[in-house]
Amino acid sequence: FPNVITETRDRNGKLKKAINFELLKQMLSHDIVEGDEVYEFTWVGKKEAIVEAGKPIRKTLRPCKEESKDWETTENLYVEGDNLDVLKLLKESYLGKIKMIYIDPPYNTGKDSFVYPDKFLMEHDEYAEQIGLYDEDQNKLFKENNVSNPRFHSDWCSMLYPRLQLASYLLSPGGLIFISINDIEAANLRKMCDEIFGASNFVADLIWANKEGGGSSDSSLFRIKHEHILCYAKQIEEVEILGVPISNEERYKFRDEYVATRGKYYLQKLGMGSIQYSASLDYPIEAPDGTVIFPADNNNGRKACWRWSREKFAWGKENGFVEIKKDSKGIWTVYTKQYLNCDNEGNIIVRTQRPMGIIDEYSSTQAAKLLESMGMGNLFDYSKPVELIQYLLRRTNLNGEYVLDFFSGSATTAHAVMKLNAEDGGKRKFIMVQLPEPCAEESEAYKAGYQNICEIGKERIRRAGEKIREEGPVAEELDVGFRVFKLDSSNMKDVYYSPAEYRQTILDELISNIKEDRTDLDLLFGCLLEWGLPLSLPHTSEEISGMTVHTYNDGDLVACFADSVPEEVIREIARRRPLRAVFRDSSFASSPAKINVTEIFKLIAPNTSVKVL
Repeated sequence: FPNVITETRDRNGKLKKAINFELLKQMLSHDIVEGDEVYEFTWVGKKEAIVEAGKPIRKTLRPCKEESKDWETTENLYVEGDNLDVLKLLKESYLGKIKMIYIDPPYNTGKDSFVYPDKFLMEHDEYAEQIGLYDEDQNKLFKENNVSNPRFHSDWCSMLYPRLQLASYLLSPGGLIFISINDIEAANLRKMCDEIFGASNFVADLIWANKEGGGSSDSSLFRIKHEHILCYAKQIEEVEILGVPISNEERYKFRDEYVATRGKYYLQKLGMGSIQYSASLDYPIEAPDGTVIFPADNNNGRKACWRWSREKFAWGKENGFVEIKKDSKGIWTVYTKQYLNCDNEGNIIVRTQRPMGIIDEYSSTQAAKLLESMGMGNLFDYSKPVELIQYLLRRTNLNGEYVLDFFSGSATTAHAVMKLNAEDGGKRKFIMVQLPEPCAEESEAYKAGYQNICEIGKERIRRAGEKIREEGPVAEELDVGFRVFKLDSSNMKDVYYSPAEYRQTILDELISNIKEDRTDLDLLFGCLLEWGLPLSLPHTSEEISGMTVHTYNDGDLVACFADSVPEEVIREIARRRPLRAVFRDSSFASSPAKINVTEIFKLIAPNTSVKVL
C-alpha cells in the first residue's frame, strides 16, 4: 500500500518517513472506518512557506542609473534580486496596481535547477537524513525517483507558494496572472492557485501546442509538445478577456452606403422558428409591393416569430439595418444586416470572437531564431516566443498599466510589451524581476562576456528596443527604456532598527544611522518604497543655496540629504508644500534645529509629512 507512506516530523523537528495508520486501517477493512476526513493540499514545509510570505525584511532596492536606459523618462523597471524579497519590497508601492502578471517559473523536471536561496529548501543529504533514506550501512531503504520523489515537489511548492501569495496582493481587481508550466507540476500548481487566488477565480488552463519541433523525449509513450498556461483572476467578476479576430470574415461580403463606417455585411433572416414563440413578436411587416409578411411566411408556413420587437424593427428599417427582398422561391423575406464593424444597436465595434483554450500557434524555434537575429543566439535556453506573450497581452485590456514578470529570464515579456506598444500605440509598462544567477563558465553566455542572467536580460531589452525602432515607423514617445534597481541590504545601520540592543557608549560614537556607501538616490528610492510610492515617476534634482534638493513626481516627495541644511533651504522646501519631505539626521546641527524644522513646516506647510532618517 504505497499510498499510506507519508512524512512527519520527529521530536526534534526533523523529517522522517511515517505510516498513515488511519488510511492503512481503511485499506485493510471492508467497512468504513470512523475518523475525521478533510480535503486539503499539503506538503512538508507548507507552513514555513506560508509564514515566509509575511516575514519582514531589512532590505532595499538601490537605483543603478549607469545600467539603465532613458532613466529620466522611462516608466519601465528592471529589478535584480531574489524575487521573494523584491515582491515584499514592491508590495506597498504596487498594491493592487498590476493588471497582468506572466511568469515562466522552473518546471521542476528533475533536470533543471532553481537556485532561489530560501532557507526551507533542503539539500539532498539533509533531506535523505531527515526521512531516513539510508540505513546505518548507507544502503538505500527504498527507491527514489528524481521526479516523483516528494523532496522535489515539496521544495518546488515551498519555493513558489510565498511568491504567488505576494503576487496576489499586487494584482488589480480586474487583473490576471498567467503561469507557464508543464505536466509535472501542473496539478500541484492548480491546487496552489486555488488556495491563493480562490478556486472561483480560475479562468482557464490554456494549452500551448508548441507549433514546431519533434516533441519531448521525456515520455516513451506519447510525444509531448504542449505546455500549460494556467490563468487566474484577482476578482473574476471584474475581468474582461478581449476576443481574437473573427475566423469567418469572408461571410461579410455585401456593401451599402454605410460601408465606410459599418463595414461589409451579411444577411440574416429576421423570422425564427427555433426561438420560443411570443405573440408580441408575431406582427405583420409590409413588403415593398404592399403585401403583408408574417413570421410564418418565412418559416415554410410553420408557427414562428420575429427576432426584433415592433419598435426595434421600425428603428432598424429607418437606419438601414433591414432589407426585404424575395428569396429563390419568390417569397418576400425579411432580413437584418449583420455588419462587420457595427452591432445591431448602431454602435461601431471591432468584431471579435471568444478565444479558444488551445493556442496552436508560435514555437520555441521562433524564439531561438529571434534571439539569433539579435546576435544573442545560444545565450539562453528555452526562451518563450515573443508572439506567445503578445497573444496573452492582447487578451488583457491594458491601458497604460503594468505587466509584471518576476521570473523574467531572458526578458521576453519586456520585449513583447515594447513590440506590442509599437504595433498598436499602447502605453503598457513592464516590471521585470530576475535573480542574478551566475552563468556557468562553460556556457556560451559566459564566453560572450555575460556574468549572470540579468546581464543577458538587460542587453536583450536594449537590443529589442533598437530593433523595434529600426523596423519602425513607431511613435516618438515609444518607451523602450528601463530603470535598473538592485536588491541590497537596508540603507540603515542595524542600530536604526534596534537601538535598545546597543550600549549608550556605542550609540554616542555613531555619527549616522545611514550606511557610509549609500548615495542620495539610494536614500530617495528607499523612502519611496517605505511610503509606498511607485519607482517609475519623474525625478529632478536642483541646487538651492548650495544644497542638492530632490523632487519626485512634482512634489509627491521632496528630499535633501545634505549635512547641516540651512534654514533658508528648509523654508524654501516648505513653501513648495510637498506631500512629503525627507531629511537625514545629520542635516541638522542639533536637536533644537531638528525641532525648528517641525515648527517651520507646521507654520508654512501643515499638511506635509516630514521624515528624518
